[in-house]
Amino acid sequence: MRTQTDLERVLTARGVNLDTCSDRELMYALTAAVRQLQKPMDHARGQRKLYYFSAEFLVGRLLRANLINLGLLEEAERLLAAHGRSLAQVEDQEPEPSLGNGGLGRLAACFLDSIASLGLNGDGVGLNYHYGLFRQRLDTGRQTEEPDPWIAPESWLLDTGLSYQVDFGGFSLNARQYDLEIPGYENGVCNRLHLFDVERPAPPPAEGIQFDKTDIAGHLTAFLYPDDSDEAGRLLRVYQQYFMVSAGAQLLLRELEEAGHSPLELDQYAVVHINDTHPSMVIPELLRLLTSRGVELEQAMDLVERTCAYTNHTILSEALEKWPASYLEQVAPQLLPFIRALDQRARRRSDDPRTAIWDEHNVIHMAHMDIHSSAKVNGVAELHTEILKSTELHPFYVLYPEKFNNKTNGITFRRWLMSCNPALAGLITQAIGPEWQRDAGLLEKLLEHKEDTALLERLLAVKEENKGALARWLRSRGTEIDPHSVLDIQIKRLHQYKRQQMNALYAIWKYVQIKEGHTPPRPVTMVFGAKAAPAYTLAKDTIHLLLCLGKLIERDPQVSPWLKLVMVENYNVSAAERLVPACDISEQISLASKEASGTGNMKLMANGAVTLGTLDGANVEIARLVGEGNIYLFGRSADEVIALYRNNAYRSSDYWQKPELERLVDFILSPELLAIGDAGCLSRLYKDFIAKDYFMALLDLEDYIAVKERCLAEYEDRAAWSRKMLVNIARSGFFSSDRTIMEYNRDIWHLTPDGA
Repeated sequence: MRTQTDLERVLTARGVNLDTCSDRELMYALTAAVRQLQKPMDHARGQRKLYYFSAEFLVGRLLRANLINLGLLEEAERLLAAHGRSLAQVEDQEPEPSLGNGGLGRLAACFLDSIASLGLNGDGVGLNYHYGLFRQRLDTGRQTEEPDPWIAPESWLLDTGLSYQVDFGGFSLNARQYDLEIPGYENGVCNRLHLFDVERPAPPPAEGIQFDKTDIAGHLTAFLYPDDSDEAGRLLRVYQQYFMVSAGAQLLLRELEEAGHSPLELDQYAVVHINDTHPSMVIPELLRLLTSRGVELEQAMDLVERTCAYTNHTILSEALEKWPASYLEQVAPQLLPFIRALDQRARRRSDDPRTAIWDEHNVIHMAHMDIHSSAKVNGVAELHTEILKSTELHPFYVLYPEKFNNKTNGITFRRWLMSCNPALAGLITQAIGPEWQRDAGLLEKLLEHKEDTALLERLLAVKEENKGALARWLRSRGTEIDPHSVLDIQIKRLHQYKRQQMNALYAIWKYVQIKEGHTPPRPVTMVFGAKAAPAYTLAKDTIHLLLCLGKLIERDPQVSPWLKLVMVENYNVSAAERLVPACDISEQISLASKEASGTGNMKLMANGAVTLGTLDGANVEIARLVGEGNIYLFGRSADEVIALYRNNAYRSSDYWQKPELERLVDFILSPELLAIGDAGCLSRLYKDFIAKDYFMALLDLEDYIAVKERCLAEYEDRAAWSRKMLVNIARSGFFSSDRTIMEYNRDIWHLTPDGA
């Protein structure tokens, strides 16, 4: 076996033995062995090359994922088992790269996996963050933040020895290039994720995540999304963004020229994909670099527009970045003439001030620059794209209807089914054969087994096994759950539009119901996993409320046998890989029109969870695929919500003053909770509900409670529920990131695999 031969050679060189080495030593040895196997693999080839720029890539642990893609997982597991070792225990020693936070970064990671697995010539471009967003602590009853270091002397990072000078206003830094290898699935291809870093990174903060944000040379790559509640933090984000795009653009042009091509051929040999607005400055930076090579400005702008493409991921204003021109004057003054030229070009195309790049307030709109200067612009779910075209970006759609298109997000089933849920993957293979592992669309063959009682019973058994595994993992972290309870799970970034606060009000309602003697048919375990941005006070207050409710329920002997509320500390990819296979009910309860797509909804349905959600984001497509009998929908429609905002017609007082809802909101300041929690945190949440409730949790709360209760009641018909599970798994294949990437390539990138 290649694995055994290579692993034993590496172990011998390290002076360790499979029978005696520690799990950590074995983890490093396996990492080194896999890297040696990947070293001779070829990068995908083709005339055009994709450079996928993204502020984050939430890649997760890489050992098991890379073994799967190399086709060596079973061999590695057999080798370790022969020596009484477990790969699962070994990989628990692997630090998770702190290179992303939420769905944006996880999507980018899935995309790189699919690009390599489809044999497409494409690499990622990002930053080599040392401490991630942060490591979350919850032991004080509220979220506190610590650095989340992951880089070790021996890791997956490869030092390329390359660096690029990035010039800022008044000083320069060298961007050192490190690479992560991205092997394709059993195709001999190994692409790269290029990560740029400062040469002399500062040590981590002594306490918490506070540091000198003005020390750009030391801290530029320290944290993902540094706290932007002050000007120093906002400026640091601009420094980060320019550092990434300048180094990436220089890398692109170096590779173009080394291949013997002229800068005038840029659009023939390169595609630049801008993943959200964080990398937007790559547009003026390419103009600067092209004109420095003798290309006329108008010609350079044409070239860049034909080369670039932009994905919009949200309609929330916080993600449609706008920077004062004074910030760019300080960070990268050399870009301002080019941004001014882009703005003048845009104004020649349209006199609508809503489409200006550089507005009358001296603010530069990054999304506007992306749309004007890209060949294609896409949303990430059907509903999201239609909202962009009809509402949020309507003036641009009128101007450039040919640019706009939809590319519904996807996930890699190699990680989110084959890796994290091998029991279910094996059951599927027994039922329909192994071909689905290369083409997730073939999961639809499972529909032929809707009445296969033996398969459905086995499906339920696999779910119970996974719930038991989750219970054991949580126990190792100090939390007990009943594995036979209904696992009702909401795992996603903490934001008010995702409405964890509405779920908290349901927990209060359920607590009160049980206190009044209305016990459920079986226990319910509510599981949350989420980080709140350090400066997002209401989000952190929501975490505090959830933790207080968890304690209140736990301490109540009348309620605790029937209800449990758990918040998983430091939710990340590794935690998701435990939670996703065990989930019964997938909470996708964002306010309609606010979630661009979501990908957690896709991962959970692929693992047999049934969605409880609004018609928002990709839930719309999930509902259409699975049919109304296999999903639980509630809440106002996107059109109704948009009308409420447009007409300023929502008043939270119209809802919280209803006696049943008032009782739930008032409970936040009840003596029971105040005895556990912080009055300031709880009061802020209470006041927000009664005075604002901007994301309209109270609007949908009654419907949410009613539909959730129906969902829990119908869970008790285990045969019918198993068919819902099977339909969700079967229909999830549409959400493969392989399908998404094939659509990007067909409509936007036009990459041709070498030899195709």
